[in-house]
Amino acid sequence: MTRPAYDLDIRTDPRRLRTALAGAARTPYWLEDPGRPAPEPALVGAVDTDLLIVGGGYCGLWTALQAKEQDPTRDVVLVEAAEIGWAASGRNGGFVEASLTHGPANGRRYFADDLDVLDTLAAENFSGFRDSLTRHGIDAEYEQEGALSVATEPHQVDELRAQPGFLGADELPVRSPLYRAGVFHKSGNALVHPAKLAWGLKAAVKALGVRVFEHTPVKRLTERRGTVQAATGMGTVRCRQAVLATNGFPSLLRRNRLLTLPVYDYVLMTEPLTAAQLDEIGWHGRFGISDTSRQFHYYRKTADNRILWGGYDAVYHRGRGIRPEFDQRPETFNRLADHFLRTFPQLHDIRFTHTWGGMIDMSTQLAAFQGVAMNGKVAYAGGFTGLGVAATRFAATVMLDLLAGADTPRTHLKMATKRPLPIPPEPLTYPAVQVIRRAISASDRNAGRDGLILKTASLMGFSFDS
Repeated sequence: MTRPAYDLDIRTDPRRLRTALAGAARTPYWLEDPGRPAPEPALVGAVDTDLLIVGGGYCGLWTALQAKEQDPTRDVVLVEAAEIGWAASGRNGGFVEASLTHGPANGRRYFADDLDVLDTLAAENFSGFRDSLTRHGIDAEYEQEGALSVATEPHQVDELRAQPGFLGADELPVRSPLYRAGVFHKSGNALVHPAKLAWGLKAAVKALGVRVFEHTPVKRLTERRGTVQAATGMGTVRCRQAVLATNGFPSLLRRNRLLTLPVYDYVLMTEPLTAAQLDEIGWHGRFGISDTSRQFHYYRKTADNRILWGGYDAVYHRGRGIRPEFDQRPETFNRLADHFLRTFPQLHDIRFTHTWGGMIDMSTQLAAFQGVAMNGKVAYAGGFTGLGVAATRFAATVMLDLLAGADTPRTHLKMATKRPLPIPPEPLTYPAVQVIRRAISASDRNAGRDGLILKTASLMGFSFDS
């Protein structure tokens, strides 16, 4: 049996890995941009509003933007526990994908009855995303030049061959000894600077009159006398309606706390590549790349021609842990550096300038869900599973529809009417995740064929992805 390209023990000279990673900053590259805005003051005292949004990532920001676009007279307050864009919205890869279902195969599995409607809504949301950036003057370094999916294993070639845009190994626009074939997707894919997107949305909602408060965690949400009240560290907010956009963080709604799992994803950022280095690998376009393994890598270039390289490991920390120290994982960084150097041995002397990680809100259906609580006064969304850059905008639209009691194609979708299967609590979660991770690795070693564990999990409606 041919062993998978990436499924070997680290074989790059450990000294080379140490040199490549030496001195790398432990902070997200995106958040070091000089355009980072100063945080807004924390909320102090009592505030009344029409709509309260809890969470200042993409999901909350898109909700605030669309709420004001729909009704400029609506008073909107957005509160963020830390700073705008500090979590997933400021540290992801910046891949904007039209898909709302984590890809076609996952869509067929979980949302088969809604696929035609979802395809239409996904295309509308993708174009609406771009149009929103233009309308509000948001410079998020938006680039729409497609995406390349590559096969690194023999069985993946046949899977790609059936798709439009198939390319043989000698036709690929990027050179790697591991590439066997690929498919270039011309539509439905774009790239952004993730932090600039978050900061641009913040500026846009403020310009529309949204009151933004940072360093304002909400401790408790209660329904009282026909209103919703949120208790913060130093104040309270009373509102007619509220949106919970806290994603993978523990939900203020107890019933939702087992619907997502905080899983950590890790990335490396290289130094800027020279023209000669880009020539060596042939990567001259402005498109992103991913391989098609179950444990996959994703990578893209920045405006100054660095390469962001991430994925493969999806790490769950026991007890649903979310801690700053989890942002660093040397074991994973070594593995990612080794995989990079195997993919592009032409760049043998490359150095990595940044290493970081961040939490993803994974759901058992690998796609987002939306719903309402407290007699229709509170809407929520979560479970984006690493594909939230565009999907959060769609979720915002769905939540506003639900709060309005609107009858739209969005409010009839399964993802808005039925919650995903919950994830068992500890002490079951940690060992179960480790078993499934090993089964996924075994599947990649076995030409993509699932074993008994993955087949059983699939029959039960559970999915896990890297």
